[in-house]
Amino acid sequence: MTINGRSPGPTINAQQGDTIIVELKNSLLLENVAIHWHGIRQHGTPWSDGTEGVTQCPILPGDTFTYKFIVDRPGTYLYHAHYGMQREAGLYGMIKVSLPAGESEPFSYDYDRSIILNDWYHKSAYEQMTGLNSIPFGWVGEPQSILIQGRGKFNCSTPGIEADLCNATNPECSPFSLTVVPGKTYRLRIGSLTGLSALSFEIEGHNMTVVEADGNNVEPFVVQNLFIYSGETYSVLIKADQDPSRNYWASAHIVSRNSNTTNGLGIINYYPNHPRRNPPTSPPVGPRWNDTAPRIAQSQAIKALKGYIHTPPQTTDRVIVMLNTQNRIDGHVRWSVNNVSFGLPETPYLIALKQNFLHAFEQTPPPEGYDAANYDIYSVAKNVNATTSNSIYRLKFNSTVDVILQNANTMTVNNSETHPWHLHGHDFWVLGYGTGKFNISTDPKKYNLVNPIMKNTVPVHPYGWTALRFRADNPGVWLFHCHIESHFFMGMGVVFEEGVEKVGRLPTSIMGCGETKRFYKP
Repeated sequence: MTINGRSPGPTINAQQGDTIIVELKNSLLLENVAIHWHGIRQHGTPWSDGTEGVTQCPILPGDTFTYKFIVDRPGTYLYHAHYGMQREAGLYGMIKVSLPAGESEPFSYDYDRSIILNDWYHKSAYEQMTGLNSIPFGWVGEPQSILIQGRGKFNCSTPGIEADLCNATNPECSPFSLTVVPGKTYRLRIGSLTGLSALSFEIEGHNMTVVEADGNNVEPFVVQNLFIYSGETYSVLIKADQDPSRNYWASAHIVSRNSNTTNGLGIINYYPNHPRRNPPTSPPVGPRWNDTAPRIAQSQAIKALKGYIHTPPQTTDRVIVMLNTQNRIDGHVRWSVNNVSFGLPETPYLIALKQNFLHAFEQTPPPEGYDAANYDIYSVAKNVNATTSNSIYRLKFNSTVDVILQNANTMTVNNSETHPWHLHGHDFWVLGYGTGKFNISTDPKKYNLVNPIMKNTVPVHPYGWTALRFRADNPGVWLFHCHIESHFFMGMGVVFEEGVEKVGRLPTSIMGCGETKRFYKP
């Protein structure tokens, strides 16, 4: 699936304070669609968040829908499909927001470039969803390729591939190439929209200085490889200071899963070498997939830049602990939060709450925690059965909310996965990471309340916990979910409502499904 014939779709370049208007025509013959503007907080326009089932009805085949929103701060953001599992079919792109004319960033560079990393499956999203929903369970498996800016590689002689399907001689199959001028410094904006994979990105022979994360300035630190999880964006500075007579590899390598997928490769082309000239060296192999220590160390190294620190509230009004587990419901494999697996209702929450259709979703609130004293996060649960619900957390407007993401064992012995969690409508303060079980009496004393980074997407590491704090100050209804496409499809998400009574009159264009059929006016 493409946007204007391309995947990734066109980059949206804007300036802080701009109003962006996107006219989206659904030319897919057989599928609905919705596009989410990832990292854009949608202050005053919660109906433009682009989350089907939460903030709008899907856009039907043949229909045109207009998104209109303000980009209120500079930085690197993303857009992607938010209907079914279409994101991994190719519907995604980048949003670059620059400072107003005359203002400058707290770091200097000569050129600004961007790439999106992704993983690629040969099976369609529809086939994958069917497998995930089936008994017996059909897992999506590891991707066939890793893509750098939409380009990857695959061995055409792999058994079972039809001869005419795989054409390695097509000129479009050449790897991604980024041309650099020796001696110049480049700001490389890197986003990940993988359906499954956590990645390590590196450029052979070059250090990278991390300066931005999810639109927020970072106290600079140097890495040789950048760990990046689905839904995250970073800006790194790279100086083209190596031997200019040759090119260098850029490599994206899967971590956190024991994958046999070949590394995604691109070329850093030192001008005037030919952009497709392969480097004379073997590509970097990347770190060991199960070495979690450097991944946790990078997470903990990300702090807000001095002069750009948004000091968090020093106390909280509410603490919600979210145990991440894999479960069974009526024979189906699901993911759950506190033993509740999430499913979207037929009437989007934003409309149901504004129109007072409270019968449109379950009213019993979801659990605020789990039996931490007796639950063993290091073993398969004694009872893997869970329940399903579409109820939501109602937050007091302007209150401060802490979320503790607690990881645990899956239904496989000695296995705990990495989950990148993304919050719509907000940035949150990342207060801390830990290994093992979160201790509600001692661990909050270790929180960073001085210079925590603000992000919209954050990983919870295997058998670990991540603590977040946010202010419920954006009227609307906002999804919070694992950004792994299959995990959210399998129920790994929750919804927060805050100040919905302050939301203005809803546009009728977001209606037309569930209880809202009679309100729809295109």
